[in-house]
Amino acid sequence: MNQIDRTPARHPMKYIIGAAALIFVIDQLTKWYVVFELGLQHRLFIEVFDPYLNFSMAWNTGVNFGLFGGGTDVMRWVLIAVALGISGWVWVWVRRDPRPGMLLSAGVLIGGALGNVVDRVLYGAVADFLNMSCCGLRNPFAFNVADVAIFAGAIGLAVFSGRADGAAGDKTP
Repeated sequence: MNQIDRTPARHPMKYIIGAAALIFVIDQLTKWYVVFELGLQHRLFIEVFDPYLNFSMAWNTGVNFGLFGGGTDVMRWVLIAVALGISGWVWVWVRRDPRPGMLLSAGVLIGGALGNVVDRVLYGAVADFLNMSCCGLRNPFAFNVADVAIFAGAIGLAVFSGRADGAAGDKTP
């Protein structure tokens, strides 16, 4: 019986690097443009396609939805270390099972994590600005491209981490 080679090319890690670089650049460019070029840091709110999409400035010192955000310098560096640690762990984990879906998902997650790390290093907080609402319900929270990438990458890793033959397997380090 023929086996399908699921390893993408000779250097599979280039898929992680490429996806991470693309997400990182898109995240940083959108933050720079919206926050600084459009002046969101001073205007605080810009209607884009109200009520579905608006830009709402939030400097997030915590994690999702501002959780664990005390604004302390210690917490800032703890969150940087956690993001880098998780990124490193994901990098090592997917090297053990270098299937295309895993590699791309890992790259998307790592690119998002690094985008938020750069914000924390440069500004002391993550620049969140995307605000989406629907169906008469106003969402009070803002997020950014990196947050979407982290979420999408994590979902992708969960979806693609199953074994090809359908059997459960644990290849975590």
